[in-house]
Amino acid sequence: MKIYNTMTRKKEDFVPINEGEARIYACGPTVYNYIHIGNARPICVFDVLRRYMEYKGLKVNYIQNFTDIDDKIINKANEEGVDYLKVAEKYINEYKKDAAGLNIKEATVHPKATENIKEIIDMVSTLIDKGNAYLVSNGDVYFSTKSFEGYGKLSHQPLEDLEAGARISIGELKKDPMDFAVWKAAKEGEPYFESPWGKGRPGWHIECSAMARRYLGETIDIHCGGQDLIFPHHENEIAQSECCTGLCFANYWMHNGYINIDDKKMSKSLGNFFTVRDVAKEYGYEPIRFLMISSHYRSPINYSRKIIEQCIASLDRLYTCRNNLDFILENASGETSNKEIRVKGILVRNKINFIKAMDDDLNTADAIAALFDLTRDINSNINSQSSKELVMYAANLFDELASILGLVYNREKESLDEEIEKLIEKRQEARANRDFATADKIRDELKSRNIILEDTAQGVKWHIAKSIKV
Repeated sequence: MKIYNTMTRKKEDFVPINEGEARIYACGPTVYNYIHIGNARPICVFDVLRRYMEYKGLKVNYIQNFTDIDDKIINKANEEGVDYLKVAEKYINEYKKDAAGLNIKEATVHPKATENIKEIIDMVSTLIDKGNAYLVSNGDVYFSTKSFEGYGKLSHQPLEDLEAGARISIGELKKDPMDFAVWKAAKEGEPYFESPWGKGRPGWHIECSAMARRYLGETIDIHCGGQDLIFPHHENEIAQSECCTGLCFANYWMHNGYINIDDKKMSKSLGNFFTVRDVAKEYGYEPIRFLMISSHYRSPINYSRKIIEQCIASLDRLYTCRNNLDFILENASGETSNKEIRVKGILVRNKINFIKAMDDDLNTADAIAALFDLTRDINSNINSQSSKELVMYAANLFDELASILGLVYNREKESLDEEIEKLIEKRQEARANRDFATADKIRDELKSRNIILEDTAQGVKWHIAKSIKV
């Protein structure tokens, strides 16, 4: 598998540190609110990366952190008059609900900043001892960017260019505008932890370095996140980690592109800010996941009502194909023949194209195209005259590819209540009695409830037009 490495700006063969294992660190959310639609992209994209690596036979150690102490969390707690940990706990639980809705696999570990204070303090102490960090009079500890020769190597910007936009805010005592806090002295009324430098809390960047080191080792295989994290967050992680250990922090860096709303940058001031929860209430979760992986992960994507509705229509095609296979399987009566062997060859060609796309820097756009090609070939070549063996082969292949993308995961939730089943039976009776006016009336009523009927030689088939909404 080839991966585009942000560090080298080229595709490279993925070679894990330990054979048969992939150690991945994905930056997680700061838990002070519901995740927004932009947060969903890295969550979905790198879930697919993990799924594909596991499909390829790798044991994946996947770490995604929760930042559970931060200015935004503290401000939210003060607004609501509660302890900051209650705010963090609430929104961790809300994140998990959204992640489950998006069919995100649980991380191997979801470490929290507040549960890794010892590791953070140890790392800051090492940086001070090595001369890479310094304590100032108010108890803050800063990392000295000029002490790390490679600063800027991930964002590919020389230090002089980065310095041009840097400044020292009021109250900061750092020596250089580019320096950043690895430990923050507690202000009046703020939560704090005891440290060798007094009461305080970790800076944002240091927590990821400490947790990656604790759970994955001093050098990890892949570090991933949104494009907006390249600078300063990931640049700072590299600097403090490599100064602390003297080793390469991560061998590969993967970053997903931005998401726009109606071709404009998402912004609360523009009124185009949407949470995943709000979008899911209207459209369901699965169309969101489909959108997030429908383009190559490094390309920007656009969210709009029209586009999400197109995603629903695309998913409906996939569900219809897969449900048809179940229906055909119940009635399949054909025997295996030379023709069926040729059909298997047609179907497996789509799998080859799927794997080729995924091996090429996780090209989910082309992989989805291969899945739809498989859907077309199934629809064209498999029917009630096919053998059960061929139908099962097609169903298993469809499930195999769809599960790598994390799609078509709500089929088991499709069921009809008793009233709907009776209406379908009543319509069948009307058709048998050649009362087509009543039959058409019932069909239209069911359609208004999103129950789509299809009359076949083997009987009536149904599916829920928007069964993907949960």
